[in-house]
Amino acid sequence: MSLPDFLKSLDDLMDEARKSLESVDSGDALEALRVKFVGAKSGVLKTVQKMMGVIDVSDKPSAGKRFNEVRDAIQLAIDQAAEKLGGGGSSSKSGPMIDPTLPGVRPSLGQLHPITQTIEHLKEIMSRLGFSVTEGPEIEDTWHNFVALNIPEDHPARDPLDNFYLATAKKQVGGNPADRDAMLLRSQTSTVQIRVMEKQSLPLRIISLGRVYRPDAPDATHFPMFHQMEGLWVDKHVTMAQLKSVLRLFATSYLGSDVRVRFRPSFFPFTEPSVEVDYWWNGQWIEFGGAGMVDPNVFGHLNIDPEQWSGFAFGLGVERLCMRRFGITDIRDLYRSDVRFLRQFAS
Repeated sequence: MSLPDFLKSLDDLMDEARKSLESVDSGDALEALRVKFVGAKSGVLKTVQKMMGVIDVSDKPSAGKRFNEVRDAIQLAIDQAAEKLGGGGSSSKSGPMIDPTLPGVRPSLGQLHPITQTIEHLKEIMSRLGFSVTEGPEIEDTWHNFVALNIPEDHPARDPLDNFYLATAKKQVGGNPADRDAMLLRSQTSTVQIRVMEKQSLPLRIISLGRVYRPDAPDATHFPMFHQMEGLWVDKHVTMAQLKSVLRLFATSYLGSDVRVRFRPSFFPFTEPSVEVDYWWNGQWIEFGGAGMVDPNVFGHLNIDPEQWSGFAFGLGVERLCMRRFGITDIRDLYRSDVRFLRQFAS
């Protein structure tokens, strides 16, 4: 194709586009013209551009310059037509333009998930009781998750069917999950107290809130991933009476002064003596955590003298506290991502 023929085809195209766009009367018609002239796949401009491939090399600079001018002119005409229609686009219809003097529509804003709200509230309560917040990894080795917590190799809590063990570079699938190098998703936030006592000097008073993982079948009160709040107080002459006082103060601060709390004797490998803590709700006692005095064997793993230091630890279920606070009866509702349900709990 010669340069004059190419330039004439561009001029004819621009005239056609201008005439069509001057008479457009709806957003749908405008969108159809936009696709026709400047569509990325089948627009007329795209077809004309391909014709440049047969133009002499010496004429290509002039052809390219004119092509760009026509393209920009057509795009400007499209923008002007859209402005005349009040914004244009495929969703625009013929009718009155937008009135900028009318009140706007309030946008829908996000909000904190009820579990996040609960976690922030728990942090605030425990900080008033003198506890500082710390964190730990969710992927743990068996030494921090079991050994340092005085959980022996033959304990049921270490069963591969009761944990989410991971295949790692150090430990391949089929290896012994009791091996110190085996990795797993932590089954409790008690691992954080070990890591803190490894690094920080005593005395200390800390809490850690985070996700833990156990292969439980989901039901109204259980889920394979949930949150715990781990608390630890280590000092000289710490007693069980202090533990019970802290947990009662926490319960009344979070659940209300009329909450009924009870302590039942129990057993955990990492505390001695140990208790289960329950609160009364909806006609029954609901367990919301376990607690007890730190077992001397745990101190022994960390080279802490149990004759000089004592402490207590507790682990509370965040979801159950959240459910009690907001009147939720099924833990699965918290993880269904149903915005209609979650919107009830706007903070």
